[in-house]
Amino acid sequence: MVDIQTARSHITEGALNAIFNDPERLQREFPVPICQCVQIKALGSQGEGNPERYRIVLSDVQNFVQSMLATQANHVVHEGKLKKGSIVRLKSYQANAVKGKRILIILDLEVIESLGELEKIGEPVALTVKEEEDVKPVNTTIAGNGFYGNRPQQPPAQDRVLPSRAAPASSSSHANIYPIEGLSPYAHKWTIKARVTNKSEIRTWHKANSEGKLFSVNLLDESGEIKATGFNEQCDAFYDLFQEGSVYYISAPCRVQLAKKQFSNLPNDYELTFERDTVVEKAEDADNVPQVRYNFTTVSDLQTIEKDSTIDIIAVLKEVGEVSQITSKSTQKPYDKRDLTLVDESGYSVKMTIWGKTATTFDANPESIVAFKGAKVSDFGGRSLSLLSSGSMMIDPDIPEAHKLKGWYDSDGRTGSYMSHSNMAGVGAASGRPDTTVTIAQVRDDSLGNNENPDYFSVKGTIIYIRNENFAYAACLNEGCNKKVTDMGDGTWRCEKCNVNHPRPQYRYILSLNVSDHTGQLWLSCFDDVGRIVMGMSADQLMELRENDEAAKERAFEAAGCKTLNFRCRAKMETFQDQQKIRYQVMSASPINYTAEAHRLAELIKGYNID
Repeated sequence: MVDIQTARSHITEGALNAIFNDPERLQREFPVPICQCVQIKALGSQGEGNPERYRIVLSDVQNFVQSMLATQANHVVHEGKLKKGSIVRLKSYQANAVKGKRILIILDLEVIESLGELEKIGEPVALTVKEEEDVKPVNTTIAGNGFYGNRPQQPPAQDRVLPSRAAPASSSSHANIYPIEGLSPYAHKWTIKARVTNKSEIRTWHKANSEGKLFSVNLLDESGEIKATGFNEQCDAFYDLFQEGSVYYISAPCRVQLAKKQFSNLPNDYELTFERDTVVEKAEDADNVPQVRYNFTTVSDLQTIEKDSTIDIIAVLKEVGEVSQITSKSTQKPYDKRDLTLVDESGYSVKMTIWGKTATTFDANPESIVAFKGAKVSDFGGRSLSLLSSGSMMIDPDIPEAHKLKGWYDSDGRTGSYMSHSNMAGVGAASGRPDTTVTIAQVRDDSLGNNENPDYFSVKGTIIYIRNENFAYAACLNEGCNKKVTDMGDGTWRCEKCNVNHPRPQYRYILSLNVSDHTGQLWLSCFDDVGRIVMGMSADQLMELRENDEAAKERAFEAAGCKTLNFRCRAKMETFQDQQKIRYQVMSASPINYTAEAHRLAELIKGYNID
C-alpha cells in the first residue's frame, strides 16, 4: 500500500495557485498539474436525455478549489477509477474566477491508480485570487460543513476569465481559445473555435405585441457542443455567413444563458444568443476541430430509454415509406412526413419519422447506412423515433461504426429477422417476438394467434382480391388523432374527441386483402400506411376517384391486385359479438427486394443435403 508521503511527493504543490494567479509559473513549473480529489458529488442529469454532471474538489495540499467535470470526462467516474482520495493528473482544464469564487472545469484527467485512494493529505485552504488585495485568505478546511467547506462571505471581485489549457489557435489574433464545455454566464471576453454541425431554416413569429425572425446553429469543438441563436438583426447578419461543416471563431460579447431543453437536442446546460457586437470569423485552419460527435444508442436499447429523450442512432435503412401529410393540432398547418424502418445488429427494428424538407428530398436507397443525430424517442406503438428540426442525418458516413454495420448486414443482416418494440407495455417490458418468415400453411398449422400474447410473423404473398366497399373512413384532420368524424350536414365534419369541426375530413384506409402463396390463402387487415403502399395513392385520392370516376377507381383496384409484397403481420385472438376469431393485421408491407430474396433462397438451398 502506498503511504501518504509517497503520494504527496507526486502532487504538484502550489499548482492550483499558479493556475489562477501566475500563468508564467504554471507553464514553467506545472505543465501537467497533479492533485488529489478530496470530494465528489453527483449533481444528477440536467434534464431527460442529458448526462449526469459531477462536481469535485481538488487539492494540491496547499489549496483546494471547487471543480466541475466536463461530461466528456464522466467516464472516469462511471468506470470506478475516480474516487474520493484519488491522485489525478490534469491533462486539460479551464480556469475561471468569478466574484470571489474559483471554478476549475476539468476537460480531461487521468487517475494515477497505482497510488490508490488515500485520506485527505495536509490541511489545504481555499484559494484566493491575487487581484483581490482587500480579501484575506480563507482558512476554512474542506472538512467543514457544506460541499467544499464553510463558505465565508467575501467582497465581490471583478469578473475575469483566466487562460485556457485548450489547444491554441493557429492564428495569432486568437491566442487563447475557450473550450465550449467551459462556457458559462460568468465567462466574459472569450473566443471559441467551433464547427457548425447543423443550421436551421429562418423561422418567423407573429404575436400581439411582437414579431420577428430567428435561426440557430449547433456548434462543436473537441470539448463539447452548444446551440447558438440569432434574432432579427443578428439573423440578417449571420445567417448567410454560417455554413454547415465550416469552422468559425466566435467572440464575446455573446450572451450565455441556461438552455431551453425543449428546443435543443444538445447535452449542454447553456446556450448562446448572438448580440449586436458579437464577432464571427471563418477559420481557415479546421483540422483540429472534429466533424461531428455521436453517442450512438442501439435499436434494442430503445426500450430502456425514457420517453422524450434525445438520442443518436446509426442503422441500416430497411424500408422507405412514401411522403404523407398531417395537420398540426395546435397550428392547423400541414406538415410533410416520411416513415423509415431501421434495423441494426442488435436484432431489432424501429420506425423513424423525418419531417418537412428532409422528408420530401430524402433519396437514400434501402440498405444504406444512415446516422441520425438528435432523434426524439416516442412511446407511440411501443417505441419509435422522430428526427428533431435541430437534428441531422448523414447517409453512408465514413466512420468505423458505419463500416462495421455494413459488413454485418452484407454477411448476416440481409436475410435476418427482427424484433420490434411495437408491443411494449412500457420501459423495460418485453418488446415483442422475432418476426419469423413463414408460409400461409404454417400460420394455420402452428395456430399463430391462439396464444395469450399476439404472435408476429412475416409472409410473402400475392394480393388476389381487395374488398372495395368501405375501403376508407373519414378521419379527423388533427395531428395524431385519426378518430372518425361525423358529417354534420352543413359542410363541416365534427370530431368529438377534439371537440372541433373541420371543413373536410382526411380519409384513411381500412383495407381487407386476400393474400395467397403456394400453400394457401389468408385474409389480412391493414390500415392507412399499408393501404398507401398497396393502392399506390392516398385514400383521399381514391375517394375522389370513387366520387368522380368509377371506372378509374375500378382500374386502381385491378392494378393493386396481383402485387406480391412482404407482409409483416400480427396474429391476435379477438372477440366480436360473443365469437372469438383470429385477426391477422398487417403492421408493415414492402416490395420484394429480389437481391435479398435470392440470398434467402440460397441459404434455404444450403440447408438441404444434395447427393
